[in-house]
Amino acid sequence: MIRQRQNGGRTEVFDIIRKKWVPLTEEEKVRQYLIHFLVSQKNIPESHLSVERQIAVNGLTRRYDLVAFDRAGTPWLVIECKAPQVELTQTVVEQVGRYNKTLRAPYIAVSNGRQHFFFQIDFETEKITYLEDMPEYQ
Repeated sequence: MIRQRQNGGRTEVFDIIRKKWVPLTEEEKVRQYLIHFLVSQKNIPESHLSVERQIAVNGLTRRYDLVAFDRAGTPWLVIECKAPQVELTQTVVEQVGRYNKTLRAPYIAVSNGRQHFFFQIDFETEKITYLEDMPEYQ
């Protein structure tokens, strides 16, 4: 269940991964939906999720939205979240792809809460394959 509260005239949501209240923006709604979906429907342990952490990408500091780690602690899926009104374009996919050059997860995804696109990355051949659905968590 997604917990919400009013605080100083703004709505906040409790992030079960970061263990804190955060402003409920349109993008945050998508991120929280995905977090709860991954935990409740895909059986990914909360301890295997990371939210809005800084990484270095081409010498610049960037912040990814959501990363799921496999049982060995290696990045497994990197997700870029956008607000529902933001179109999921090639530019958005390239953004998560740039983050993944550092993280090297075998799967990436983009979501605006209305649409979700998943891709498998083969680092040996540099081939990117579109997937019909989210891969199964092992």
